[in-house]
Amino acid sequence: MDREPTIRTVLLPKDTNGNGTIFGGVILSHIDLAGGVEAKKHTYHRVVTVSMNEVVFKHPVLVGELVSFYTSTTRIGRTSVTVHVDVESDRGGQRVPVTQADLTYVAIDDTGRPVPIKPENPSNAV
Repeated sequence: MDREPTIRTVLLPKDTNGNGTIFGGVILSHIDLAGGVEAKKHTYHRVVTVSMNEVVFKHPVLVGELVSFYTSTTRIGRTSVTVHVDVESDRGGQRVPVTQADLTYVAIDDTGRPVPIKPENPSNAV
């Protein structure tokens, strides 16, 4: 399946854990960034992460591997967007599934209060 990743990066030795593989928290951070990019496609407002479901690591990521984060919108609510993220690593030309997650983002205004994803009156959009 050919699809374009939302984020693609090479992780470095500074990103490793005590086992010499990439620290899971680094992967989680990139998942959140990729999901936020996808959520922003649906609103001009800032978005904040409100939840990330269970993340199970299927395979480790090794230093120097190209890691791709693929996103898709699965639900748009009144003030929230749910995004699915798949993470794959390129290991010697083979795509290795690393993990996946579903995240929910909420659109907020300048005071941090939830606002509708799509303006109710587009002519009043900022």
